[in-house]
Amino acid sequence: MRQTLSIRQEFEALAIDYWHEVDSNWGENAHEFYTEDATFTTSMKTRRGQMQIQEFYRSRRQRGARVSLHIVQNFRAEAISDNRARCNYIMSLYAADGEPVLPSRPPIMIAAVTEILVRQPDQSWRYSERTLTALFRDETPTTG
Repeated sequence: MRQTLSIRQEFEALAIDYWHEVDSNWGENAHEFYTEDATFTTSMKTRRGQMQIQEFYRSRRQRGARVSLHIVQNFRAEAISDNRARCNYIMSLYAADGEPVLPSRPPIMIAAVTEILVRQPDQSWRYSERTLTALFRDETPTTG
């Protein structure tokens, strides 16, 4: 039980760091959280490999001013093997184009997130798969 809680906390912290990178730095270094051959799937498209993921975040920035907050809740983690793990959580996305301060509204999307993590030779963990499945959405465009 203690080992399960420890790994869950480690993966939850990694997910929070990832989404913080996206929200506070336009995802400039988000591709570094992934393996070379990772897949990142949204309801709109699957991006394969670090280069496509990096390009997604670069194109996102080129759209202009945007504020986003990705909130992680109901985090679950399970070991698949010593070097692979699966995480599931709910992500609430608050986002809008423009400069802050923007009007406050409910999240524009609530999604189920599934991730596969792979332990690297340096013992760090990277995402080999991330899939966002929208459960609720409003009419506000996402960048996914």
